[in-house]
Amino acid sequence: MDAPTLKTRLRDTALAEGFAEMGVCRPDAIPEAAGRLGAFVGEGRHGQMGWMAERMHWRGDPAALWPEARSVVMLAEAYTPRHDPLEVLGRRDHAAISVYAHGRDYHDLVKKRLKRVGRWLLEQCPGEEIKVFVDTAPVMEKPLAQAAGLGWQGKHTNLLGRTVGNWVFLGAIFTTVELPADAPAAEKCGSCTRCLDICPTNAFPAPFQLDARRCISYLTIEHKGPVPEEFREALGNRIYGCDDCLAVCPWNKFAQEATEMRYFGKVAAPRLADLARLDDAGFREMFSGSPIKRIGRDRFLRNVCYAIGNSGDRTLLPVLAPLRAEPDPALSDAARWATARLEGRG
Repeated sequence: MDAPTLKTRLRDTALAEGFAEMGVCRPDAIPEAAGRLGAFVGEGRHGQMGWMAERMHWRGDPAALWPEARSVVMLAEAYTPRHDPLEVLGRRDHAAISVYAHGRDYHDLVKKRLKRVGRWLLEQCPGEEIKVFVDTAPVMEKPLAQAAGLGWQGKHTNLLGRTVGNWVFLGAIFTTVELPADAPAAEKCGSCTRCLDICPTNAFPAPFQLDARRCISYLTIEHKGPVPEEFREALGNRIYGCDDCLAVCPWNKFAQEATEMRYFGKVAAPRLADLARLDDAGFREMFSGSPIKRIGRDRFLRNVCYAIGNSGDRTLLPVLAPLRAEPDPALSDAARWATARLEGRG
């Protein structure tokens, strides 16, 4: 079949697999990305994410990652929540967990779909090749998705679009197959600053710029060691990630419903007291198959302690006592900080 027909049938296959949208761009479609990434890393805004600097030459130039590739197929999968994720912020004895981590790990689910779509493409194009990527490889998914017409990087730096909103996971299929490229998406944020205004830690130095070192998602997931004291109160009861800037985006009125039910239901807003009592085995059992598991029990409970300290609930003091004696210094420090807060000494 000709290339336009192949692309149309590929998109039909992707949508049938559960993806919300598909677009195509060339591997060299984001020449400006290397400069933006270089500035981000050069100013130290990547914090402890050293892998961003170490693999910058591939991340900033997709064509260098696999020189044989002729097309990049970008796919978006919706995980749109069924409730307002900001509601749990008012329930201070419960934990606020980022929507994307309420259920099964998206890396596994999206990658399996990508492989099935990729196998279909190879069946139509014998002798061609593909490589699939979901978030863990040095691929700048958001700029590529914008180049492929799926949406644009908003002022909060996340992808958002007319047809998908901003509750989406992104996956990429690099292929040697020559496919017609889509027109890049134009930025449509206008004068809106809701995502910037709501950020609890002022993590956006300017529109379209992020300082990860101030971002709650970074601080609760990527940051090792104690969280700087200037940010602890602002964490509130957020113990894994933060959805504030995503939740207030007006473009979410166009967001597609999630079709994958495994993204929901496993963990939503658990009680802080229950989480604080988890030993390592209990943590692993509770978060089996969840992206939360990768940060480990000690860092997770460090975050739980900060949330307890911010709860104002003195009945939670007993669960902090054993955590103050934990061998992990960041966890024991967090437990002492929370105890001082609840006792009025912080």
